[in-house]
Amino acid sequence: METFDVIVLGAGAAGMICAIEAARRGRRVVVLDHAAAPGEKIRISGGGRCNFTNLGTDWRHFLSRNPRFAISALSRFGPRDFLARIEAAGIAWHEKAAGQLFCDGSARQVVALLVAQMAEASASLRLSCPVRSVTRRGAGFAVGTGAGTIAAAALVVATGGKSIPKMGATGFAHELARQFGLPLTQTRPGLVPLTFAEQALVPIRPLAGVSLTARAETGGTAFEDGLLFTHRGLSGPAILQVSSYWREGTPVTLDLSPGTDIARALAAARQEPGQGAGRGSPAQALARYLPERLAAAAVARAGLAGRLADQSNAALDRLGAAVNSWQVMPVGTEGYRTAEVTVGGVDTEALDARTMAARQVPGLYFVGEAVDMTGWLGGYNFQWAWSSGWAAGQAA
Repeated sequence: METFDVIVLGAGAAGMICAIEAARRGRRVVVLDHAAAPGEKIRISGGGRCNFTNLGTDWRHFLSRNPRFAISALSRFGPRDFLARIEAAGIAWHEKAAGQLFCDGSARQVVALLVAQMAEASASLRLSCPVRSVTRRGAGFAVGTGAGTIAAAALVVATGGKSIPKMGATGFAHELARQFGLPLTQTRPGLVPLTFAEQALVPIRPLAGVSLTARAETGGTAFEDGLLFTHRGLSGPAILQVSSYWREGTPVTLDLSPGTDIARALAAARQEPGQGAGRGSPAQALARYLPERLAAAAVARAGLAGRLADQSNAALDRLGAAVNSWQVMPVGTEGYRTAEVTVGGVDTEALDARTMAARQVPGLYFVGEAVDMTGWLGGYNFQWAWSSGWAAGQAA
């Protein structure tokens, strides 16, 4: 039986940085992953350029039963700490929007950096190594693999959540939590497109491919960003963001022209003299603010016909509501198949915020997406992976 000081399960963002930190402390570390390559989610993220952090990250950008749990880890290893490692490695980067940092080149550079730093710290990486069992062994743990059993005093679970199973994601971390008696919060897909029942798709499906900036709101939480109509429903950053807060049976309200009171704008256009907008159709006037197909669809939903000049204030109010407060009722999401994250996970009440250690199971740690700490779109989830993995690496 091989023995190490620390076994890390999962060669993703959180697992690799944890291994680096623990090994730099002189701990004998082995990282196990059933995948054939490390950092697969890093590799595909950000369109292949990896949105590796967000400079504005703080606890307010996370969903959790207790989002303040993130404060300790984020404050001790924050966005600029990881950025310093990116710059020290000579990886060029750019800020896309609102603090979102991306590689100028390939996301593979981030994976290569982490793998190189593990090697430099003498952390062992074993790929294509599925875990068959995890048991207590004395004061430590024994992990059964296809190549034999490995024992260690500390076990760090960094296997992520259920999102994107084609990348190898499973609920393994949650199964281990249950095995060792740790509570879980309810899990569901997050940062995922919303889908609609067949009847509700009637006004949406003809708009497939139309995109614009919109405001999406559900349950009092709203995001203004890109929105995309699809054959199955709605996608785009605004929808992905709000999907993490959406619950079955609740509506989503869309403002397709945020910042513009459409009813008032069209009422003003109706009064334009001469050959002004009033002589044209409501759809033509509305196309000043929306893509043409979407403008025509909104006019049809509001039941308007004829010239803009002939529309009553009540008719324009109906059209304004169809644009500025269109309420839709999703029936579900695309599920874990396309979800970028898993909302929920190991309850933070069971973990130490400073070390990520399980309070009732000495030597056991949970980091990254496995924990009930889900970030917004825009680099927040990677920063949580870096911060929580780093925190566990200081203690394991």
